[in-house]
Amino acid sequence: MPNGEIRILVVDDESAIRNVLRISLASHGYKIAEAESGKGGLEKASEFHPHLIILDLGLPDISGYEVVKELRRWTQVPILVLTVDDDEISKVNLLDAGADDYLTKPFGTPELLARIRVGLRNRGMIEATPMFKSGTLEVDINSRKVIRNGQNVKLTNTEFEVLARLIRDRGKFVSQALLLKQIWGSTAEDQSHYLRIYVNQLRKKIEENPAEPVHILTEPGVGYKIV
Repeated sequence: MPNGEIRILVVDDESAIRNVLRISLASHGYKIAEAESGKGGLEKASEFHPHLIILDLGLPDISGYEVVKELRRWTQVPILVLTVDDDEISKVNLLDAGADDYLTKPFGTPELLARIRVGLRNRGMIEATPMFKSGTLEVDINSRKVIRNGQNVKLTNTEFEVLARLIRDRGKFVSQALLLKQIWGSTAEDQSHYLRIYVNQLRKKIEENPAEPVHILTEPGVGYKIV
């Protein structure tokens, strides 16, 4: 996956640190989102779906340890912790809580980038996306599993990409133009019939009654959403 498609969430209450990380990571093509608190980081993680989280240990509301534990309830996305503590007990506690790695402040950009690459490689490029459940339908984006009525549903790669894009923006209408651009590229923005074909195929596989869908809804002139 090109760096431009890799999303990194930075959770740190120090604006100077966030600025440095934003500039360094953006210059290497990563997509960046930021949060200033532990609770804000947890919310942003479920919205931004990062492939890696850089987390400061000393946050103003809840500790980095608690953030790691909460994240590990629903995602195995790699977590790189920033800490001023260099003692062995702190490092062991971080790893036991579920962190993948840590960096002691101050640190250099080359080492940061190297640890990011290792984290992404070790976890296999998963993203922080909660399991989607609605009625008898369950979708796990990271494992690419779709289950309906307790049975595995086989989707083509393109069908799964359409479904995954809708799940990432669950509850919101996503325009046809955006879906086409994200899945087929900018040259396909006027090929809306592609999308209609795949949405119809998806409905046949995941809806109880494809003629009266309850999962993938259409808003004429706007786009599609999954609920």
